[in-house]
Amino acid sequence: MAPMLYSLYGFAIFFFIFWCGKWVVHLIALFYGRVKLHKKIIQHPVEVPYPGVSILKPLMGVDPHLFGNLESFFTMSYPTYELLFCIEDDIDPSIMLVKRLQEKYPNVDSKIFIGGERVGVNPKINNMQPGYRAAKHELIMISDSGIRMKEDTLLDMVHHMKDNVGLVHQMPFSSDREGFAGTLEKIYFGTVQARIYLAADFVGVNCHTGMSTIMRKALIDEVGGIKAFGCYLAEDFFFAKSMTDRGWRISICSQPAWQNSGICEVNSFQARLTRWAKLRVAMVPYTIVFEPLSECMVIGGIASWAVSFLFNLDPLVFYLVHILVWFLLDWILLSIIQNGSVSFGKFDFVVGWLFREFSGPCLFVRALWDPVIQWRTRTYRLKWGGIAEELKPKVKV
Repeated sequence: MAPMLYSLYGFAIFFFIFWCGKWVVHLIALFYGRVKLHKKIIQHPVEVPYPGVSILKPLMGVDPHLFGNLESFFTMSYPTYELLFCIEDDIDPSIMLVKRLQEKYPNVDSKIFIGGERVGVNPKINNMQPGYRAAKHELIMISDSGIRMKEDTLLDMVHHMKDNVGLVHQMPFSSDREGFAGTLEKIYFGTVQARIYLAADFVGVNCHTGMSTIMRKALIDEVGGIKAFGCYLAEDFFFAKSMTDRGWRISICSQPAWQNSGICEVNSFQARLTRWAKLRVAMVPYTIVFEPLSECMVIGGIASWAVSFLFNLDPLVFYLVHILVWFLLDWILLSIIQNGSVSFGKFDFVVGWLFREFSGPCLFVRALWDPVIQWRTRTYRLKWGGIAEELKPKVKV
């Protein structure tokens, strides 16, 4: 019995320490978010001009918000930048939309690249390759179609490109949208994702999501350009890893990325989270153990057993207090990320928060159960290390 008792003590101590560590992450995110985010950058005349930025915009299809999202790039307050629209299919309806914006803003330097170039399995890299090759500025920005910019967002990002920084990215967040799906997205990006993102940036760990990113083009060219990352589906993670491996820092800017896709549905959002989980497991295998333990309901239940075993505390009372405090800190963090009042009520937050917390572990199990990734019309299988191979549909004879 003694060896088993020692093992139980060991597990209990480990889970209790891990639980304490999660509260440290909460506190780091709250204080760092308050200090880091939503700082107003004022554009002053300087002797050294601001560096030019080449903005790659990979597009596929049109949603109800696309025109407004793209227009926000034509109206940015930044001295020198170019817009490089990359579209895979020559009959894509986004082409006409971009041409309308070019006619509306003729003074903005913009070009359209159609057809892409196959340099790997990643369709986004393939789509952007012609635009990247034509980019003429020292900074390169990759921005997803669903991102909406403020006038000073680009200035804010370049402001954070210090001499020792190779990559600046925006912390993912969500625009105000109606419906339960919009509430769910905002809760996820303003709590779970924000907590990890802020804590990772504070300690200098790679937690890069490349929906809105600026990089030093020379550093990407050193390793062969963006086509060198075409073998990965999560090219954003490996962009950042390439920088940190060579001693460069990565940093978030003070403005979160405003995701504003016109398609907002619970099923599509959960499919997106499941795909991200599959990528994390392939790239960082210890995610299999630590990610489920990071969930509120899971770590709370295990920690309740641990404190009951170690300190003879009531596990049910401990579990309920754990959930309540976690919930309150998430509400405070969301308010910090939002920089004001959220667009939904407290009851909506309670329902959305509980739904997210209970569904999160289930989505992770689903990701482990089926590692194949569906991305638009294509199917991929991931190998350890994040390298992907495209699965071609079987031809019936």
